[in-house]
Amino acid sequence: MNQRLVSRLRSALFALPVSLLSASPAFAQAVGANPAGSGPIVAAMGWLQGTLLGNVATAVAVIAVAMVGFMMLTGRMNWRFGATVIIGCFILFGASAIVSGIQSTAQAAH
Repeated sequence: MNQRLVSRLRSALFALPVSLLSASPAFAQAVGANPAGSGPIVAAMGWLQGTLLGNVATAVAVIAVAMVGFMMLTGRMNWRFGATVIIGCFILFGASAIVSGIQSTAQAAH
């Protein structure tokens, strides 16, 4: 495999959940962090989150898991990369549960 492609895929899998967690419109509304005139920006982030957690994220996750499976079949499996892909998929699709858990913990502390 091309190392450049592997590093780009790995960085994309880690950057995507972070951007989704930081751009959640529900979290911004709960905290009250919407400055004046930010309505279109919040709506755009909501659209982006819905798109990335929908068909796009599912397709990327399927391709990444298939790539790990193919690497296992050919005997060229890098276990760290495989674990990164699996953990990235769990974080990506479990981001809303992770955020709600953090929010409930933060609210219980106050």
